Amino acid sequence: MQTPTPALERSFTEFTSLLAHLPNAHVDTDQIIPARFLTTTQRAGLGKFCFNDWRYAADGSERADFVLHQPAFRGAGILLAGHNFGCGSSREHAPWALLDFGIRVVIATEIADIFRSNALKNGLLAIVVDAAAEAQLKQHVGQSLSIDLQACEIRGLASGAIAFTLDQFARECMLRGVDQLGYLLGESALIDAFEAQRAA
Repeated sequence: MQTPTPALERSFTEFTSLLAHLPNAHVDTDQIIPARFLTTTQRAGLGKFCFNDWRYAADGSERADFVLHQPAFRGAGILLAGHNFGCGSSREHAPWALLDFGIRVVIATEIADIFRSNALKNGLLAIVVDAAAEAQLKQHVGQSLSIDLQACEIRGLASGAIAFTLDQFARECMLRGVDQLGYLLGESALIDAFEAQRAA
């Protein structure tokens, strides 16, 4: 019997959503999801804690001034973040929380290496752009954009598409909707054939 392939929540080919802007620089993983909520290894349900200390007042009420609570940005799935997004500790809960909150794409001029690695492994597309591209994107905040992973382009801008680069293996895993183990299991027939040839 074939072993099931571990999958991400869903494959990523093209995604269209509103663009929200969180301009804060050096947003660390403890701001994305505070350490006190790291009590589970389950991905589902963490969205309610995403940006918790920015989203809620001490009495638990929503802060109306938080950007993702503003009517124009509710439900936005693409986040234009500030420089050095995701710095700080390594915790997979951070991309899990963003995904569960509804964010599927984070774009910034710099994304912390460990966070970006964790994000891509878990199906959160983390895109690094230059300052010129960031300036173009800022002009489209609140508008709908499309991210085409096949072509590696951000589309829907008046000035034309913005190309981005991505590690080829991470891109292939996201297109297939599998994690790294899932990718290997998906190639099990080729692996078995190679092992048989080596044994012979």
